[in-house]
Amino acid sequence: MNARLRAFYPELALVVASILYGATFTIVQDALEHLTATGFVLLRFAIGGLALVPLALHNGWRGPGARPDDSARVLTGCGIALGFTAFVAYVCQNVGLQHTTTSNSAFITGLFAVFTPLVFAVVYRRLPDRSLMVAVLLAVVGLFLLTGARPSLGFGDGITLVTAFFFGIWLVQAGAWANRFDVVSLTCVELLAIAALSIPLVALDGLGDVTAQALFAVVFTGLGCSAFAFSIQVWAQRRIEPARTSIINLLEPVVAGFVGYAVGERLGWAGYFGAATILVGIVVTELGARRSEARAVVSG
Repeated sequence: MNARLRAFYPELALVVASILYGATFTIVQDALEHLTATGFVLLRFAIGGLALVPLALHNGWRGPGARPDDSARVLTGCGIALGFTAFVAYVCQNVGLQHTTTSNSAFITGLFAVFTPLVFAVVYRRLPDRSLMVAVLLAVVGLFLLTGARPSLGFGDGITLVTAFFFGIWLVQAGAWANRFDVVSLTCVELLAIAALSIPLVALDGLGDVTAQALFAVVFTGLGCSAFAFSIQVWAQRRIEPARTSIINLLEPVVAGFVGYAVGERLGWAGYFGAATILVGIVVTELGARRSEARAVVSG
């Protein structure tokens, strides 16, 4: 029983990470009333990265699937590449939010679930499983209903589409390097890279007012959503392919919707049906993965 439960730990890790991402949505919104968007990114990721430094130094760089030519320098390069990809995604998302609605931004950002299997297919020259594509379709329909989006493909929507594309790249990158390096060390370099890349933009936009409320938000998201959630997501990607990861990550807007309900917001029937459709998509991709594993065992 314990062994069977342990087999689901990677999925559970992604669920926990997605809950943390979604549950802090209102906290971030409130913080952005005091801090600039780039100031928030700088503080959040600097706090998260610095918190992981002692653990990273203790753990070293090596992962279970390290290659003979891997080293601390290679890890640093991969971490910076991850940080750059995530940084571009976050900046484009922030720019997009200034020119489109929150619902459009949420929907278009969630299209990383479409881009991830496409990027994976191009990089590895392997078509996605049919059940995964069905799950992607269900997830996108559910996301559209949940957010109530009305995309127009203007500048704001277009730049947010870049966000979705880069998040798709980010998930494929993380999947490629998760086994080769220690997840804490890789995440530490990534977070510090995002913070460092934010400094020139903060110099232009300013930091904003570091109020007690804003400080709570950056510390909570820095430790919970960056240091912890990023680390367990990379660990989970040692076992779960990027496309499945992207589907499970769509729990984030579902959780955000229910958190909004708790503070008085209402999604409407379409929103709740959309949330249920996303959950069905997650079930479909997981059932497909289990069938594939069972076939592999039988053929082996």
